[in-house]
Amino acid sequence: MSRYLVVSATRAEAAHIPPALPVIITGIGKTTAATAVTKALMETDRTGLVVLNIGTAGALRPDREGLFLPGRVINHDISAESLRALGYDPRDELALEGGDDTVLASGDTFVTDPVVRDQLAARADLVDMEGYAVAFACDALGVPVRLIKHVSDSADAGAMAWPDLVDASAQVLGDFLRELIDGGDVGSS
Repeated sequence: MSRYLVVSATRAEAAHIPPALPVIITGIGKTTAATAVTKALMETDRTGLVVLNIGTAGALRPDREGLFLPGRVINHDISAESLRALGYDPRDELALEGGDDTVLASGDTFVTDPVVRDQLAARADLVDMEGYAVAFACDALGVPVRLIKHVSDSADAGAMAWPDLVDASAQVLGDFLRELIDGGDVGSS
């Protein structure tokens, strides 16, 4: 039986998480997410633990809406090609077990520009600001992770309405976790 630790960037995204699940609120962005997750995992018995990173995402393509469990996540705002040219591996892409065929792009840039969105859409389906960092920290510490993302906007100027949109996504995310609990596959950490 797995034990779960739910990770969310904001309290708004975590508003409907069932009370039986432990939650960590990381703050926005890759640095705060990686730091908070690493700290939490270092202070937790990791035996049988699975991290569930829930949150909202922007759709990079018009046919993307609803709930996704990305099978790959990329760090989109690192100069990966330049680092490779210098002989370094930036590990800018991670495969995630148990995910679907969705690719999530994570970066510290809040995407609202249609040109940036279209460039990202060539590589990914969705965009967020923490998924890659959470996955990277979990990978470094040998803890399985699942990214669970709900599309809140189209990663365009409409994304600025996120505060008005987040609760609808939080309800869907909470329902997903409730179904997980009802399936009897949750333990406390």
